[in-house]
Amino acid sequence: MRVLVTGAAGFLGSHLCDRLLAEGHEVVGMDNFITGNPQNLAHLAGHERFSFIRHDVSDFIFVPGKLDAVMHFASPASPNPNSPYGYVNLPIQTMKAGALGTHNTLGVAKAHDARFLLASTSEIYGDPQVHPQDESYWGYVDPIGPRSVYDEAKRFAEALTMAYHRFHGVDTRIVRIFNTYGPRMHIHDGRVVPNFLLQALRGEPLTVYGDGQQTRSFCYVDDLIDGIYRLLMSDEHRPVNIGNPVETTILEFAHTINRMTGNEGVTFLPDRRGSGDPQRRQPDIARARQALGWEPRIELDEGLRRTIPYFKEKIDQA
Repeated sequence: MRVLVTGAAGFLGSHLCDRLLAEGHEVVGMDNFITGNPQNLAHLAGHERFSFIRHDVSDFIFVPGKLDAVMHFASPASPNPNSPYGYVNLPIQTMKAGALGTHNTLGVAKAHDARFLLASTSEIYGDPQVHPQDESYWGYVDPIGPRSVYDEAKRFAEALTMAYHRFHGVDTRIVRIFNTYGPRMHIHDGRVVPNFLLQALRGEPLTVYGDGQQTRSFCYVDDLIDGIYRLLMSDEHRPVNIGNPVETTILEFAHTINRMTGNEGVTFLPDRRGSGDPQRRQPDIARARQALGWEPRIELDEGLRRTIPYFKEKIDQA
């Protein structure tokens, strides 16, 4: 296939390009580098089946030649309010990537009679009141808070994707991505994995909010990309959760990071309830198991062993 990947220079987009190329496909990457990192694609320079277009998906998209699939991954994704790359500081761009970007990429898929895959997020479930979260749960989301620009952009993108599927017959897929980690994450991303690794590798105590009993479910990037690729190649049009169902408290995770890096210490900070930060997050992956034959294989310790050297290298370069 010839596949357009938007957000190709991002953490997930670049890994997705690698997987598609490894499977023998031709890839057209697209990114405007607002949050994407050109270094994530540097190893693909000169690859005979990879080409790149610098472009903002919020503007009309034209890709010469036939396309067989369109995968829309372009969007700021960091919740870090202290980072210029965080969606709180790029609110309009985030909404436009989810709204106009989804509209434009669906238009490309329709024009080429190509299959379409939307990268959605577990954030559409908000701070969930159902646990674990399956795809039938409608979510508990603040539509006007600072984090809403990301959550609501993705919820709109899902609705628009299904409208194109039902009204125009576009062959669509929706993946709801849960917490993912691995090499090529931005070290100042603001989520718990890069935060803890930065602190641990600098020999600092890890900062835990509240009592640390809030939970996350961590999926290594290779497992996630495998699930996404299987979804692309499937006939499943309903949203599919892709993530690791093993739930871990933040305090347990802090101790794991300290153990694996030889670091010590945890500092407790005031609870962030009410900030929009979800207290519990765990995917129900029954649909992924049944429809895709997928479940994660890489355990947390192994995934961290593969991730820590990347963060060490980036800290040394800083």
